[in-house]
Amino acid sequence: MRRLTRTVAAASMAAALALVAACSSGSDSTDDAKGGNGGAVEKVTYLTSFGNFGRDSYAWVAKEKGFFTEAGFDVEIKPGQGTGSVIQTVVSGQAQFGPIDLTGGLLQLGNGVAKDFVAVAAIQQRTMAAIATVEGKNIASPKDLEGKKLADTQGSVVRNLFPTYAKMAGVDASKVTWVNGDAQTLMGTLASGTVDGIGQFVVGQPTIEAVTKKRAVLLPYSNVMQDLYGNVLITSSKLAKENPEMVKRFTNALLKGLEYALANPQEAADILKKNVPAANPAAAKAELELMAGYVRSSNTGTQLGTLDSGRVAKSIAILQGAGALKQNITPDQIIDFSLAPKA
Repeated sequence: MRRLTRTVAAASMAAALALVAACSSGSDSTDDAKGGNGGAVEKVTYLTSFGNFGRDSYAWVAKEKGFFTEAGFDVEIKPGQGTGSVIQTVVSGQAQFGPIDLTGGLLQLGNGVAKDFVAVAAIQQRTMAAIATVEGKNIASPKDLEGKKLADTQGSVVRNLFPTYAKMAGVDASKVTWVNGDAQTLMGTLASGTVDGIGQFVVGQPTIEAVTKKRAVLLPYSNVMQDLYGNVLITSSKLAKENPEMVKRFTNALLKGLEYALANPQEAADILKKNVPAANPAAAKAELELMAGYVRSSNTGTQLGTLDSGRVAKSIAILQGAGALKQNITPDQIIDFSLAPKA
């Protein structure tokens, strides 16, 4: 009888332990499904601005360092294909957030190409748009672009802003040929010699040199067009209106990733390589170091991500003066200043 009693007791204890273990396991799963504030995690799709290069590694940093999780998000990061494509994907609801070049966004909005999106934070305080080529192409000034063949994605701000840049730089845009390219293969196209130049951000210089094995030559748009912002974070007008607090939480988490990446470029490059095996960490680190000067405002101490209505108005005036906008637009039509970080 004692033996039977001990057996029953042991069995009961085992069952109890199993139940405790099961409850513990279930509790862990529940915790994993919660953000840092204990709330349910929201699934979000984020697009990079253009492929998976060092300039966009801050999103991977925000994910790897737990900034997104702390804010209550489970984020899937996908490579973007330039301003036009990112806008379309966000507005359609296939992604919730992504960076675009603000000037490109103004062109899309002011020409009736796109609508229903808003910018909620600045990523770069100055435009990084440029034409990139390599030594040996006989391109040293904007005028040298005449008679040349350039490649870029159709929705790229570099390509869409080119007519305005050409007019202000004294270039006959009709003498420049554009062909379609893909974000991830543009530099390879330049390296193969099939085109004379590509649309690119100035921070792409290290990657261009790594791919082409030649010295890069860049013609920054900022040399002839002042006051233009670079990339800004956008979301759909619908999401901004219906869930402003969610937009703010995501923005803050992403900007934490941006700040960390700029302060730790080597670590950020390694994180990018971990998540995107094809990435070149040396080039990614160099891109981040170059980008730092475009992200920080000239006003010392100004918070990352701020947007100034007066500067945006100047950007609009530049485009209007060049005849690049079919419609009159205002800063409030493209930026939700109530969601953007305050200076």
